[in-house]
Amino acid sequence: MAYQRYMGYQYETSPRKIQPEYEPIKEPIRKKKSTYTEKEPKTSEANKTKTNLKAKLKIRVVLYIAIGFVILFSISYRNSLITESFNKKEELKANLAALEKENEQLRVNIENSLNLNNIEQSAKTMLGMQKLDNSQKKYVVLPKEDYMESATEEVVIEEDLSWWDQIVKFLTEAK
Repeated sequence: MAYQRYMGYQYETSPRKIQPEYEPIKEPIRKKKSTYTEKEPKTSEANKTKTNLKAKLKIRVVLYIAIGFVILFSISYRNSLITESFNKKEELKANLAALEKENEQLRVNIENSLNLNNIEQSAKTMLGMQKLDNSQKKYVVLPKEDYMESATEEVVIEEDLSWWDQIVKFLTEAK
């Protein structure tokens, strides 16, 4: 029947207040008694421990911030070293490419200078050399005898023997 109680038309403009099914337990408000007097300073053990805890907390926070700064600084320093070594490597690559290009050009110049036509041309122009005429050529006639002599000495071939074989050979020859 509780369901019917909430049903129905309400004639007033203010809504009906629904009562909760339980009542919260309220504790009475206690006023703190002040034990502070002007003559007695406020340095109790509880206050000292609170201030010590606050100071330790502040020191810990500062320490964490300092550790974070050191970590970030070391990461930044490491990245700068990596960048520096990368730039050095790229510079060395550029130098290597330039030297290889110069080496290739020198090789081509050497091949061109070793060409017989180029050698002949440079000899004519720079040194004033000319080809030989028939009047400048001298022919030498050699007899057709063979001047080779056979060897009369006997060739001795020395064998490389181990120290044990040398001892055995020495003993067999001595008998």
